[in-house]
Amino acid sequence: MKRVVITGLGAITPIGKDVKTYWNSLLNGISGANKITRFDASKFKTQFACEIKDYQATDYFDRKEARKLDRFSQYGLIAAEEAIKDAKLNFSKLDTNRIGVIFSSGIGGFETFEKEVINYGENNFNPRFNPFFITKIIPNSLAGSISIKYGLNGINYCPVTACASSTQSIIQAFNYIKWGKADIFIAGGSEAPITESSIAGFNAMKAMSTNNDNYLTASKPFDANRDGFVVGEGAGSLIVESLDSAIKRNAKIYAEIVGGGESSDAYHIAGTHPEGLGAYLAMRQAIDEAEIAADKVDYINAHATSTGVGDLSGIKAIEKLFFSTINLVQISGTKSMTGHLLGGTGAIEAIASCLSVQTNWIPPTINTKEIDKNIPAELNLSLVEKSSKTINYALSNSFGFGGHCAAIVLKKFLDD
Repeated sequence: MKRVVITGLGAITPIGKDVKTYWNSLLNGISGANKITRFDASKFKTQFACEIKDYQATDYFDRKEARKLDRFSQYGLIAAEEAIKDAKLNFSKLDTNRIGVIFSSGIGGFETFEKEVINYGENNFNPRFNPFFITKIIPNSLAGSISIKYGLNGINYCPVTACASSTQSIIQAFNYIKWGKADIFIAGGSEAPITESSIAGFNAMKAMSTNNDNYLTASKPFDANRDGFVVGEGAGSLIVESLDSAIKRNAKIYAEIVGGGESSDAYHIAGTHPEGLGAYLAMRQAIDEAEIAADKVDYINAHATSTGVGDLSGIKAIEKLFFSTINLVQISGTKSMTGHLLGGTGAIEAIASCLSVQTNWIPPTINTKEIDKNIPAELNLSLVEKSSKTINYALSNSFGFGGHCAAIVLKKFLDD
């Protein structure tokens, strides 16, 4: 089996429109939450979200191109370009038949779908749709757009597993490379879910926080008074590459991917298993593939959405996996700052985990004041401020509606 490494990173998030800004914001505990500006949210139960600030499509695309792309595709293309530049990939000198794109989205072009259907109704149901309607809404269009832009002929597809989507993108890129079926992947995920129908839908499920008076601190994983997640938007992209290819290119290496786990709760279409069964299985598979004991994991970027049942089930899974050594691992919930990017969240959290491994810094969990009494007191939840620790192994978790569970293990790169 080939060794697999990460050689490039790209991100556009509510707390930074590039990786450097995003990472600095994480370490400094910056909240991305604010009042929704995308539409009039005054009639909604939730009136805030983690939007990308001061975003203009024409800062990145010409007007003609921007009109062909839903917002989620725009974000993904921006993140992919940063990652490609960061990795210093020169496709003219590489075998593009062995370079692929696995880029996911949970809901795809929701904004386009909503606008076109509203226009359809407002125009007396006259079926005159935008000719790019279908290509803008389908989730796989982003992976296709990336491969077309750069002329990449390798494996190309889009996992759609709700909030586990982009972690599964990274796992599948890892798998194909270790099996020798590709050399390089642009992997990640993107989401643009801050729309009227999305907010209304999540409100109907009672999944989102409605703490409009204290929106800056509404995303508070593990807190006794948490009342739901805060939705966010953006994209993350990672260049996943065989070690052989990276060495041949003399590429910088952020971290090594050494394990991936995928499983199902097989429990409920929206709720997580109360004992964290699927989460445990995914993490167990990931560390088994990494060939390490659980106590070798130094840091966990937890799924930690700030929902009542979800946070507890994730913690129960970690308890079961780590058992008597649970006090040795540091845990943080970075969604306390970024909000929940749904299908894009695994990618930006993999980037955070990757940078933690490289720099030995752990982002904090912010906003959490009173720990839920059901959470063990011995857990180190990295509250309030960043912390420094030698991180040889990090675990990043993503769990999605439908019971989809995914986890990856990243290792500090050692040229041995």
